[in-house]
Amino acid sequence: MNDADVTALAEALAAADRAVALTGAGVSTASGIPDFRGDGGLWERYDESDFHVRRFLAEPSAFWRDWVDLHAEISGNAAPNAAHEALADLEAAGHVDAVVTQNVDGLHAAAGGERVVRLHGRGDRATCRRCDASVAAEAAVERVRDGEAPPRCDCGGLLKPDTVLFGERLPEAALSAAESHAAGCDAMLVAGTSLTVEPAASLPRRAAEGGATLAVVNAEPTRAADRAAHVFRGDVTEVLPAVADAVSD
Repeated sequence: MNDADVTALAEALAAADRAVALTGAGVSTASGIPDFRGDGGLWERYDESDFHVRRFLAEPSAFWRDWVDLHAEISGNAAPNAAHEALADLEAAGHVDAVVTQNVDGLHAAAGGERVVRLHGRGDRATCRRCDASVAAEAAVERVRDGEAPPRCDCGGLLKPDTVLFGERLPEAALSAAESHAAGCDAMLVAGTSLTVEPAASLPRRAAEGGATLAVVNAEPTRAADRAAHVFRGDVTEVLPAVADAVSD
């Protein structure tokens, strides 16, 4: 990590009228949450088809029994790490207007982030498909562990995790907000994602086409790097705190 590169990115964020961060699984792996598609990722140990919306609708009992195990891995008792805290600090200082995340673990909010756009939903809630009542996901999971599969709302409706399943569209409000941030920002910080999943993968391109300064921080190659003015192939828990410190100096 070059100090001059860190300073240049810090200056770009400080000068931006509207800056947005886009984050992926690589921001949370340091908190002990495995990623999905990397080496040793969750989809090497679980069958993606088990978490398709068609299976949820056709076999809700079997779906929920499998979901209990996956939920423990993607939510668990993880705590925010230095990358989450750095982004929250940048937001609090007015240098990042929002964090758009592909993660469902809630760690951005736990770190103090207040303007978090959750593209893939959230792992801490479940919602009744009949009356739209929302309950804590952990409460639904505990009921499955106690033998109630699938868990149901007090109205008798079927509960569904608020995480976006395969075959589902992204939440319209979240997608609209993400696209608005990408189109309207003049700086975008992409962290911890290789940008292999749409539509998140298109957001940096939209920002760059609108004239935004693009920065990429990721341990692995990232598709948006060829458009980026600042590229860091490194640990997000080291680079992001360094950038946040440089902005505040």
